[in-house]
Amino acid sequence: MSQINQSSIWQTLNQHKKDIELISLREMFNSNPNRFDQFHIQFNDLLFDYSKHRISKETINLLVRLAKEADVEGWRDRMFKGEKINSTEHRSVLHTALRNQNDTPVVSDNENVMPKVDKVLKKMRRFSEEVRSGQWKGFTGKAITNIVNIGIGGSDLGPAMVCQALKTYGSKTIRPYFVSNVDGADLSQAIEKCDPETTLFIIASKTFTTPETMTNAFAARDWFLKTAKDSQYIKKHFVALSTNQHLVSRFGIDVENMFEFWDWVGGRYSLWSAIGLPIAIYIGMDSFEELLKGGFEMDEHFKTTPIEQNIPIMMGLLGVWYINFFNYTTHAILAYDQGLSKLAPYLQQADMESNGKFINRNGERIDFHTGPIIWGEVGTNGQHAFYQLLHQGTEIVPADFIVPIKSHYSLGKEGNEHHKILLSNFIAQTQSLMMGKTYDEARTEIEKQGYEGEDIESFIPQKTFEGNRPSSSILFQKLTPKTLGQIIVMYEHKIFTQGIIWNINSFDQWGVEYGKQIAKQVLPNLSENKLTDSFDSSTNGLINYIKKN
Repeated sequence: MSQINQSSIWQTLNQHKKDIELISLREMFNSNPNRFDQFHIQFNDLLFDYSKHRISKETINLLVRLAKEADVEGWRDRMFKGEKINSTEHRSVLHTALRNQNDTPVVSDNENVMPKVDKVLKKMRRFSEEVRSGQWKGFTGKAITNIVNIGIGGSDLGPAMVCQALKTYGSKTIRPYFVSNVDGADLSQAIEKCDPETTLFIIASKTFTTPETMTNAFAARDWFLKTAKDSQYIKKHFVALSTNQHLVSRFGIDVENMFEFWDWVGGRYSLWSAIGLPIAIYIGMDSFEELLKGGFEMDEHFKTTPIEQNIPIMMGLLGVWYINFFNYTTHAILAYDQGLSKLAPYLQQADMESNGKFINRNGERIDFHTGPIIWGEVGTNGQHAFYQLLHQGTEIVPADFIVPIKSHYSLGKEGNEHHKILLSNFIAQTQSLMMGKTYDEARTEIEKQGYEGEDIESFIPQKTFEGNRPSSSILFQKLTPKTLGQIIVMYEHKIFTQGIIWNINSFDQWGVEYGKQIAKQVLPNLSENKLTDSFDSSTNGLINYIKKN
């Protein structure tokens, strides 16, 4: 099977890129006053403006043809039907079932998975309401005031991101902490703020063998038992998100307090499952179900909307346009909302773990770029850090600018002064990246500032901006659980779209597994009282230096 870059539509896009790169975005806007109307999509209260991209109507038509050539719609339907599109692990990919809001059966291995999903959701509701209401007591009869989620990867990033984003919906009496790093500082800095009598630990590991997670879990148990003394009290302060009943029970957790999820739920797509228990406890199950509802609505949009009006597919296609035809291989997530401060790290895992691969589904080496490097920062913080590179750097970075129209917080004049300033910066950055500043505009500006003669000529190049820096603007009314659900799923399906076009399996992560494999080989050597000589000279040298010191 030939790779997608050998197709005729790929070659046509290559030629089209040569034509369109001769036209600046400034020229495109000057020649087409209806460009915004032509290149934006609205879904519910979510607005996706992609008019500031280096595209024309012809570009979109060609990219739609590329999506059809790769059969994005067919693969999408196979995923939702429960076919085992995760080919290397022979698994269905059904995180979409976790947020399914209709009565349609979702089948994997000839079984409708929805009864299992509904059972876990009911269990999550019962438990989260007991903790939130104070009905669930610790070993001394006190209510829970802190929850410490111990996981790693998707078992940490997803719940931590959502709890941060939806803090305005959070409990006023329960504070969440998230521990993932095996560096002892991470756990220590969390539990130093907690009281063993009022702390609930949530241990998130599907197999209950994840090295980093279980190292932290056992350390947390030791910390707790220094106060509680009796291991029978573990049942009041530890619950598990897992499928391994035997190891959960051996740890001391009551298996009745084990919340199940399944092998068709990938870690980076797992916040919708029992992994979302800390979310449900913190913001309440009603709000958690609103999050699911928002995700489901975006699923339906992705499933049923034609490509030209399909936000996730268009996002994916624009990414392919830049990565594969312009060689812009990084992508910035720039959220103008402090609550979304963890969105960029969350999407780093979602995207780079999914599509950071050089082998395709057929086992062939890929000879073009795949997953982009994802990075970013919130709002005006980023403007005073790395936006200089975005405006004048030699590396062009396509970016997503994300902002709510209204804030949950009222500050300043008329209660919205802070947010108006934030919005003005949001709009100004996308406009200036697109337009740039010409030589003549820079000259006029400098002259008005009082510069003369040689000073002007030497200063003009420093204040000239090429523009042509593409960006998407994503606006919504307010950051609510439902809107956040839509945003997360929008990116999930954007990542899926790109994976299908590149013909890679977006649902395995063998690179992650390989790193763990080598770590297991290294660990025993760090405890031996002899020189290590079983690795390469650098690895041996590092191990021996650490042991010596």
